Amino acid sequence: MSDSPQVDRDRVPLHVGLIMDGNGRWAEARGLHRTQGHAAGEAALFDVVDGALELGVAWLTAYTFSTENWKRSEEEVRFLLHFNVEVLQRRRDALAEKGVRIRFIGDRWDPRVHQGLRDEFAAAEAMTRTNGTLELVLAFNYGGRAEIAHAARRLAKLVAAGELDPADVDESLVADHLAIPEMPDADLLIRTSGEQRVSNFLLWQATYAELVISPLMWPDFSREALADCIAEYQARSRRFGGVT
Repeated sequence: MSDSPQVDRDRVPLHVGLIMDGNGRWAEARGLHRTQGHAAGEAALFDVVDGALELGVAWLTAYTFSTENWKRSEEEVRFLLHFNVEVLQRRRDALAEKGVRIRFIGDRWDPRVHQGLRDEFAAAEAMTRTNGTLELVLAFNYGGRAEIAHAARRLAKLVAAGELDPADVDESLVADHLAIPEMPDADLLIRTSGEQRVSNFLLWQATYAELVISPLMWPDFSREALADCIAEYQARSRRFGGVT
């Protein structure tokens, strides 16, 4: 991919969001259990991370477990919780060596999230805190509405304490109270498996993101597919509500 001419290295999106969809259907189409599709998706994610590093993407946010995913079968949810632990244990050293900073957004303090997973989150964050080649944000037990509601609660507490005038609450102040205040808005939002919805992902940050739908199921996605999506992004005219 490093020799591919389709991507203009001077116009690579700063922040790419990934809705990694289709793991279960990928497995079922092959006569496998749905959990095997999630396992197969691991290689795709880290190939895409390597592709993002090659292209110079600064922020990559991956939707690993949504607040709605708790509705899935108990077996699948249990697998996903433990699988996240195993992935962090397998991958964090290699990511750290590449200069990747690992960060998390979402409700890790939900009582359904076991302490072992919280400990792995903390260890990965601590190990990579000083890295700056790529900010890899893993959205776990995450929902865009929940993130905005949490910011609203924090602001409401400041108002109730007399530390903030409600008239001073504007978009900038809300953004300052999101999970990662310094996270830039998403430029490109990629969803795999052909589904055409944002599914409660980065609702605030992706307001003007370009949405690219890939027909590939997530386990079939790759760094080359990432480059194709970025090339499509670069072919569009971003007007942000204006006229060109």
